Amino acid sequence: MSRIALRFQIGARTILTVHRTLTRLALSLDAALAGAVPSLPPQEGEGYLITSLPAALIDRIDRSGRVALVRQRYTRFYTDLTIGHDAWLASLSGSARATLRRKMRKAEAAGMTIRAYRTAADFAAFHPLARAVSATTYQERLLDAGLPDDPAAVAHLAACAAADGLRAWLMRIDDAPVAYLCCTAQGSALRYDHVGHDPAYGDLSPGTVLHAAALRDLFGDRFARFDFTEGEGQHKRQFATGGIACVDLLLLRPTLSNRALALALATFDGMIARAKRAAVDPRIAALARKVRR
Repeated sequence: MSRIALRFQIGARTILTVHRTLTRLALSLDAALAGAVPSLPPQEGEGYLITSLPAALIDRIDRSGRVALVRQRYTRFYTDLTIGHDAWLASLSGSARATLRRKMRKAEAAGMTIRAYRTAADFAAFHPLARAVSATTYQERLLDAGLPDDPAAVAHLAACAAADGLRAWLMRIDDAPVAYLCCTAQGSALRYDHVGHDPAYGDLSPGTVLHAAALRDLFGDRFARFDFTEGEGQHKRQFATGGIACVDLLLLRPTLSNRALALALATFDGMIARAKRAAVDPRIAALARKVRR
C-alpha cells in the first residue's frame, strides 16, 4: 500500500494531481499472458490500482461495491526472444529494415560506440554515466521517470545486477554519453524499465539505434521475452512481435469524495480521448496548423 498520484494529464503535461492511498497490483508480463484473474489482498487505504490487467478479465474482478474506473487501455507489447535475431529482422517491414540500417550507418559515421553492462561492477560504472544522460531527458523533466539516483533504488538495481537480473547499455558519440537503456528481469522476461537520450543528439535516432543493438545481444541471452511494459508508442509497435490488450483499473471505496474523483477523472479522460480522435480529422489538423502560424 502506498500513496499514489492520480494525474489529470494531457500528453506528458500534468494539469492536476490527486493522491490516494492504494494497494497497487502490477501484473507481470508472464501473469498477463497466463490470463489468470488476480486475487485482491485485504483492502487497506482507499482501494486498488491494478495495472496491466488483461482487458478480457475486467468483468471477472471482484469489485465488492467499489467505484471502478479504467484509467487507460493499451497493448502491452513484447518481443519473443526465442525466435532468433534473423527471424526478428525478417518480421519487420522492408521499409523498417531499410530505415534501421540507415540510422545505424548515420550513428556509426558520427562516431557511435555501444557498451553492454550486466554485473554489479559493470552497473557501478554505468550508473553515473547514464545518470548524466537522464538529467537531460524529457522522461526526467516532465514524467519524473528518469534513471533513479536515490540510494535505495540504486542499491536495488545493483542487487539485480549481482543476481544476473540486470542488463544495461550505453551509447557514446565521440566518447560523450548520449543514450542509455537499463532493464531488469521479471520472471522469464526482461523489462524495459529506464530509457533516455540526450535531446541534443536526437537527429541520430539514438534511442532506436541503441534498442536495436540491445535486442541483438538479447537474442542470445537467457530471457524468453523483452517486455515493453505499460503504454504504447511507434517504437514499441515496430520492434514487438506480439502484444496483449490491457487496462489499468482503479477500484475505490464508494465514498462521496471517491465518487466525485472517479467522475472527474472519467470526464477528463473522455474529453482527452475525444480531442485525440478529432485531431486525426484532416480538417481539424489543417485548422490547427493555421492557428499555430
